[in-house]
Amino acid sequence: MKINTNYKLREVAGETIVVNQGTAGADMTRIISLNASAKLLYERLQGCEFGVEDVAKVLEDTYGIGHAQAMKDAAVWVEALQKCKVIG
Repeated sequence: MKINTNYKLREVAGETIVVNQGTAGADMTRIISLNASAKLLYERLQGCEFGVEDVAKVLEDTYGIGHAQAMKDAAVWVEALQKCKVIG
């Protein structure tokens, strides 16, 4: 899977949000806000092909958490961004 290149990170009022750029008729009523760890994953993985294992590895390396917890957290992150069509 890969992060859709139409989506860009922006800082608005101290929050990190994901914005859909370059798409006519985009639904601007939905805002995707990222916490610090979600932003880290987005920044590290954009432009790359990755799987849930790759996401978990970033979490393990950055936060020193166990593999099982990293896999759970990675799956939640991937599922949330797939639901919003940020990851395809």
